[in-house]
Amino acid sequence: MRIEDEIQSDKFEDNYHKAVINISYTYSWMSNLLRSHFEKYNLTSQQFNVLRILRGQSPKPATINMIKERMIDKMSDASRIVDRLVQKELVSRCTNNTDRRAVDIHISEKGIEILAKMDAEFKTSDLFKHNLTEEEANSLSVLLDKFRG
Repeated sequence: MRIEDEIQSDKFEDNYHKAVINISYTYSWMSNLLRSHFEKYNLTSQQFNVLRILRGQSPKPATINMIKERMIDKMSDASRIVDRLVQKELVSRCTNNTDRRAVDIHISEKGIEILAKMDAEFKTSDLFKHNLTEEEANSLSVLLDKFRG
C-alpha cells in the first residue's frame, strides 16, 4: 500500500521527505509484525538480536562491548539485556580466564533451542516474498546502504 494511503496524507515537502516518512513508517510496521513472533518466546527484539549475535559467535565467547558493536539498535543497554537473558537461562556469564576484569558471555543450550524453534516457525523472507522478488529485495538493500552512505 502506498505511504499516502497508510498515513492518509500526501503533503510532503519533497520526495526526500516522503522517503524518510516511508522508511520510518515501514520500520514501525515491520517491528510490530516481528514483535508477535518474539512475544511467543517472551523475548524482545533486542534480546533476540543478542541471542543471534551470540549464536553466530559460538563457540567463542562474546563480551558486552562486542555485542554493543554488533547490535542493530545501537541505543540498547546491552548489559541489561544480557542480565535478563541470564535470568531466563538463555545465556551464561563467566569471568574471562586471561583477563579477570572481562566477562565472557555464551549462549546456552536453551537459547540455541529457542532460536532453532523460531527459525523453523518463521523465515525473514516471509516478510518480503509475497510483495518483492529476491532481486527487488537486493535492490532495496543496496538503496538503504546507499542512503546511510
